[in-house]
Amino acid sequence: MNILALDTASRTLSVALRAGEETWYTEVDAGMRHSELLMDLCGGLLNSAGLEPSGLGGLLCMKGPGSFTGLRIGFAAVKGIALGLNIPWAAVPTLDCMARPHTGRPAFVLPVIDARKKSFFTALYKTNAAAPELLTGYLDIDAAGISRLVTQYVTNEKMPVLLAGPDGELLKKQLKDFLPGDLFSLLHVDPRGGRGNARELLEIAIEQNILEQKKGKPADEEGPMYLRKSDAELNLQSAANC
Repeated sequence: MNILALDTASRTLSVALRAGEETWYTEVDAGMRHSELLMDLCGGLLNSAGLEPSGLGGLLCMKGPGSFTGLRIGFAAVKGIALGLNIPWAAVPTLDCMARPHTGRPAFVLPVIDARKKSFFTALYKTNAAAPELLTGYLDIDAAGISRLVTQYVTNEKMPVLLAGPDGELLKKQLKDFLPGDLFSLLHVDPRGGRGNARELLEIAIEQNILEQKKGKPADEEGPMYLRKSDAELNLQSAANC
């Protein structure tokens, strides 16, 4: 199956294409320009692979958490293309994709996305030879709460804690105020945490056979996993309560 995967969850917009046995990949620092750049990136990969859109068999996007606007753009794109081509689509949690590159390392992994308002979108994983094991739920949590998670899970095993994703450095600076020296010394920031994760999105979906399970079934109404309400929703709620 030829599969196109879109990562619109962060500033780094990335697209991966599996065509036959080969994979094409591209990424760009998109800032707030996801809607302007996404279709051109997709078209460029299809041209590189010599593939027409009609040759696609499935589509993927990031489920979230991540940028509210970016996630909506990704979902709108895959739903629209999938409807037009009558092919299945699916979404995979963003944090799972950010943790995946560290499979097989003896470590804990904390993918980190700055959620603003002194909070982070994150989850704690323990890596092994097969796939990162999710130890917590997907969280919207501040540095103090993350320090409690690190203390709870890491104290006994004393393995490195890799801060992955685009905002590991920001979290590490804040954790310095909460963790004792022996635990803080275990924190390491992934130097490539700002990269896109469309390739990992593609790999997870293929390994878990996600798209094959959707074949022949009616398109669902699955939406992004935001973890919190948007500012617009909060403002409307506040106005309604006045």
